[in-house]
Amino acid sequence: MSLTKKILIALILGIIVGMGLTFVPESMFSNIDIYVLTPVGQIFINLIMMIVVPIVFVSIVLGTAGLGEPAKLGKIGLQTISFFLVTTAIAICIGLALAFFIKPGAEGVFDIGNASYEASEAPPVMDTIINIIPDNPISSMAAGDMLQIIAFAIFIGVALAFLGEKTQGINRLFEQTNEILMFLVNLIMKAAPYGAFALIASAIGGAGLDAIGSMGAYMGTVILGLFIHALVIYSIAIWFLGKGNPFAFYKGFFPAMSVAFSTSSSNATLPVSMKAAQENLGVSKEISSFVQPLGATINMDGTAIMQAVAVVFIAQVYAIHLDFTAIIMIILTATLASVGTAGVPGVGLIMLAMVLQQVGLPVEGIALIIGIDRLLDMLRTSLNITGDATCAYIISENEKRSSLKAK
Repeated sequence: MSLTKKILIALILGIIVGMGLTFVPESMFSNIDIYVLTPVGQIFINLIMMIVVPIVFVSIVLGTAGLGEPAKLGKIGLQTISFFLVTTAIAICIGLALAFFIKPGAEGVFDIGNASYEASEAPPVMDTIINIIPDNPISSMAAGDMLQIIAFAIFIGVALAFLGEKTQGINRLFEQTNEILMFLVNLIMKAAPYGAFALIASAIGGAGLDAIGSMGAYMGTVILGLFIHALVIYSIAIWFLGKGNPFAFYKGFFPAMSVAFSTSSSNATLPVSMKAAQENLGVSKEISSFVQPLGATINMDGTAIMQAVAVVFIAQVYAIHLDFTAIIMIILTATLASVGTAGVPGVGLIMLAMVLQQVGLPVEGIALIIGIDRLLDMLRTSLNITGDATCAYIISENEKRSSLKAK
C-alpha cells in the first residue's frame, strides 16, 4: 500500500476514534490522551522538527547558489512575495463575502458575558524588518527563527554563487548534506500514518462534540472558504499561470497536505512539502528551496480566510455594523500583517487581534472561537503549504519555458 493511502486511512480512523472519544468519561479520555495519543503525535512532530532548521538552511543555500545571478534571485523573490500578497488579499475577500452571506454569528445566539481574551502584542513592522538580519546566526538556528535563518542562508548562497570554482568543495558538501536530510525525510515519513492518527484523534477528542456543534456555522463558513480558495483560486493559478493540471497537482501534493493537516505546522511540514513538490510535481530544486521555506514563514492564505470570517463573526455576535471603510481596513491590515508578523509564535491569533483592534471590535471575542481553533488550524495549514507549492510550481514552470525559448 502506498504511503498516501496509509495516511488517508489514518486520517479517517483518527477522526472516527476522536469522535468516539468524545463519548467516554473525561478521566478516561485524559489517560488515553496523555499516555497514548500525545506521546505518539509528539514524537512524530519532534522527528520532523529535528530536521526543519538544517533542511531550510541547506536548501536555501543550495537554491540561492543554484539561481546564481542576484538579478534572477531578486526577480524570483519579487514574483514570490507578489503572489503571496495577492492570494492573501483574495483569501480575505472570499472569507468576508462568505461570512456576510452565511451570517455565522447571529445576534443573541452566543453568550458573550464571560468572554475574555488577553491579546499578545505584535512587534512593530519596522522591528520585524530590522530583525530579519541576524546578529548571531547560530542563536537564530537554535531558536528556530525562520526569517533570520533564511536571510543568513541567502547570504551564504550568494557568496557560493559568486566564488564559483573556489568553493566547489563546500558546495558539494551542502549537496551531500541535502541528500542525507532527504533520506531522513523518507525514513520519518514511514511514521506519518501513526502520527497523523494520534494527532487528529487527540484534537477532535479534546474539542468535544458540544464545542463543534455550537460553532458549526462558523466552522462551516471557514471550511467552505478554504475549499473555494484551494479548488478555485489555486486551480486557476495552476492552470493559467503554470499551464498545469490542477488534479495532477493535488494528487502529487496530497501527502504533504495530509501531514500539514495532522501537525498544524507549516514549518514542521516543510521537509515533506519540499520533497513532494520536487519529486511529484517536478518543481526545480532551486525554486522549491527558495520559495517554499519563505512561504512557510510569510504566506498565510488559510489564516487570512479564518481572520476574515472571525472578524465578521465577532462583529455579528456583538451586533456591531461594519461599514465599507472597516472592510477595506480589514483587507489591508490582514494582508500586511501576514508579512509583518512573520515568524511570531501564535501568529494567527496575534494577527486576528491586530485586525480587531484596527476596526474597533472587542478582542475578547477571540475567546468564542479559540476552543475549536485547533481543528480549523489543521485545515488552514494544509491550504497555506498548498499556496507555497502553487507559487513554486508556477515560477518553476515559467522558468523552464523561458529557458527553452532562450535556446
